[in-house]
Amino acid sequence: MGITESAVVALIIFIFHMSTLTVFCLLGFAHFPGDFHIIKANLQTMPQGDALLIAIFLGFSAALLGISGFESSANFVEEQRPGVFRKTLRNMLIAVVIFNPITSIISLSLLPINEIISHKEYLLAHVAMGTGGSLLADIVIVDAVAVLSGAVLTSFVGVTGLVRRMALDQCFPHFLLQINRRGTYHRIVVVFFLLCSSILLVTGGSLLNLAGVYTISFLGVMTLFAFGNILLKIKRKELKRTYRAGWVSVLAAMGATSLGLLGNVIVDYHNFFFFLDYFIPTVLIVIFMYLRIPILKSILNLANTIMTKILVFRTSIIDKVAEITGQRVILFTRGGRLDRLHEAFNYILKNESSRNLIIVHLYNRAEENEEGAIRTALQALTKIFPPLNVELIVRKGRFGPRMVDQLSREYGVLKNNMFIGAPEDKHNFSVEQLGDVRIIF
Repeated sequence: MGITESAVVALIIFIFHMSTLTVFCLLGFAHFPGDFHIIKANLQTMPQGDALLIAIFLGFSAALLGISGFESSANFVEEQRPGVFRKTLRNMLIAVVIFNPITSIISLSLLPINEIISHKEYLLAHVAMGTGGSLLADIVIVDAVAVLSGAVLTSFVGVTGLVRRMALDQCFPHFLLQINRRGTYHRIVVVFFLLCSSILLVTGGSLLNLAGVYTISFLGVMTLFAFGNILLKIKRKELKRTYRAGWVSVLAAMGATSLGLLGNVIVDYHNFFFFLDYFIPTVLIVIFMYLRIPILKSILNLANTIMTKILVFRTSIIDKVAEITGQRVILFTRGGRLDRLHEAFNYILKNESSRNLIIVHLYNRAEENEEGAIRTALQALTKIFPPLNVELIVRKGRFGPRMVDQLSREYGVLKNNMFIGAPEDKHNFSVEQLGDVRIIF
């Protein structure tokens, strides 16, 4: 139906959030032990030497999740009045500098390290329970839900604008640009919802893994902001802009976010693999969009090559079928008995691949020549067996091994493709002397 943000609602959430944190901090300070024995005991657990530097580095990296939000402001820079964007960054920085250290100090002053670790997924609510009772704990929970809901809404609005811009710039498929009757880019919203839901399933709902993946993504974006600033300095020196960040500031920011990114990977490298599960396919889509013409041409060339080979293969199959069916077989017949010839034709059609049939009729004396009867029978048989191409050879001569050899050489027909009826006792040769000639009737 459409996702939009209300400045009034955002202001209400902001005021409620700041008020909740202020009350939390005031009650937290009011409950400080007079001798500060808890924070002293916690500080004694700090590692020493190189281990302390590593702990500070990893703590710095993990704490960067608490300053997310800066990247969201850039989504609305085009809708803000001149100078407002800079103020949003300043105000967020002030809030982070004030509340993040104070909430950490309050937690370390009121709870032992072991208790902090055991309640790390809902630490502020647990501290609020000890300082303001269940009412303050409930308020902290409601505040967290409201702030995170606002962050999710912001992400949907920001992603819709980002993906729309990238699709218009042909970085993403135009499939995502379809607008429904309410003027909403619903496909972008649905795809992003499915991605967000899938990462919840992939991580098994682990808050630490979700936070780790989000931190890696956030720090990657912030690092790319600094990298983009460097590109502007190098490639677009003459571009007019209201503010110019110095090289030291940009490099320091880029170094800090890069170190934080590296630290979060070290804290739990599994989060980095979760991140890559989504980052790599996205990059591949962008690469495909940039290279889609060469890729599609390559696919077309491959398809043409395959189709050509298929056609060549098809032609070779057709030629082979024609070669097999074009082979000739020889049928020796004594006369024109239709029933016997029908039996022979039926056998050849059912059992032989060849469709070229040579009928050979041999006679010694003129009165033995039955050519007329044979041709009459063949007129009927060619209608009954239309697939067979029949040729009649009438020749004076005596049937025997010599005649078989002669016809085999003359017509190029193998002896096993010559068919005869059963020889009679009057013949002065045996079946073995005929070679591979087959008896079919």
